[in-house]
Amino acid sequence: MTVSKTIAVAGLLAATALGAGTAQADDMLGSYVARISDRDHRASDGYALVSAAQMVRQDRANWHKFHRRDSDDQGDPWFRTDGSRADLQRMLERGAAMSNATRRAIVNGEPLIEVDVYQDGVRVSVVED
Repeated sequence: MTVSKTIAVAGLLAATALGAGTAQADDMLGSYVARISDRDHRASDGYALVSAAQMVRQDRANWHKFHRRDSDDQGDPWFRTDGSRADLQRMLERGAAMSNATRRAIVNGEPLIEVDVYQDGVRVSVVED
């Protein structure tokens, strides 16, 4: 990882710890798309997940940790560790990072989502329902 990416990720995690929400477009670090499939609706040990934030987190765990990837999934440099994925879930649980329609689509289906990562937070939107 480059020094600038390391600093950017550190800034993202620090902002998360301080309770930052979605940021301005000029603070964008990048984005990725992912299919929230049936495998993302279940935790690693098999129990059913109930929130969209948990499912987005599980998608990243499936990508980085378990290498269970859907064909539409893209990689990301931000959510490689358990701690960074926990931060992602906390950001998404705050409410501003996803619309209610996006939350419903994730919980009730298998949408293709885009996750925009900012220095101060994230934003999740549905690309294809």
